[in-house]
Amino acid sequence: MPQTHHRVVIAVFPDVDLLDVTGPAEVFALANRESGGRAGYEVRLAGPGPAGEAVATSAGVRVVTDLGMADVGAAVDTLLVPGAVDPGPEGPRARIDDGLVEWIKATAPHARRVASVCVGAHLLAAAGVLDGRRATTHWSTAAQLAADHPRVDVDADPIFVRSGRVWTGAGISACLDLALALVAEDHGEDLALAVARQLVVYLKRPGGQSQFSVPISRPASSRRDLDELRRYIGEHLDEDLSAAALAARMCLSERHFSRVFAQETGATPAGYVEAARVEAARRLLETTDRPLEHVARACGLRSVETLHRAFRRQINTTPAAYRRRFRTT
Repeated sequence: MPQTHHRVVIAVFPDVDLLDVTGPAEVFALANRESGGRAGYEVRLAGPGPAGEAVATSAGVRVVTDLGMADVGAAVDTLLVPGAVDPGPEGPRARIDDGLVEWIKATAPHARRVASVCVGAHLLAAAGVLDGRRATTHWSTAAQLAADHPRVDVDADPIFVRSGRVWTGAGISACLDLALALVAEDHGEDLALAVARQLVVYLKRPGGQSQFSVPISRPASSRRDLDELRRYIGEHLDEDLSAAALAARMCLSERHFSRVFAQETGATPAGYVEAARVEAARRLLETTDRPLEHVARACGLRSVETLHRAFRRQINTTPAAYRRRFRTT
């Protein structure tokens, strides 16, 4: 790998989400270490005040800036904008600071690429950077982003989206996925994989992968046996997972099992199993070229026709269309 130089400027400001700042910074630092310094990332924190100012993050931890925003200038390879939220009666709302928006307007045109982390997408949108582009943000503020900025094509599902030189990432831990994708763009998959191994994270979750998965989108049950059953379902998708078979595994009547399962998970057994199978099929479509027949069988959906119907019910698209949009090389 030839020696390169990438000046990464991360905006910091009061109540910024701490992981949105430190997560990408750690990815770039590890890329330098794993490449023997040849990756050439120089990370600088820019704040609204002078260099050396301590800025309190949302976690209460203070970070010290390397330079003031007024001193950033045009020498920016990657401009990375995190965000902050304010509590509201209907959930969190992304905070918009007019001074920060004006700084982004002035700085973004000079950067080779611009990226937002989590609700930082709202700041990019307010600066006009996302006009006419597809973008994502944290799922909890996606409706706000769409309502406030109708010229932005908001997609609340992916963990990150690339639109030309502009990248947007979803909530919190997705900052690692976004930063790993930037490293892969700059230096290839091998270095990104080496960094991911050091972070002990999965490389690489495709940008099109959902912010949600069946395990995390369903609340934990108050019954340990049901949680164990859900793990069993995820590990045996190609087996008989009918309500009768699952009830027998729980040593309950089918009727009683179905009632308890719905009360604890908010889904019918059949609906939960189908959602889990579709999620597994999505991962195969994103990461492999296996024929649809093989995907359907591997996930327990048996046939392409059943796969199509399940995709229509769960995510309102077809398997082929999903693969075209989200297939990663």
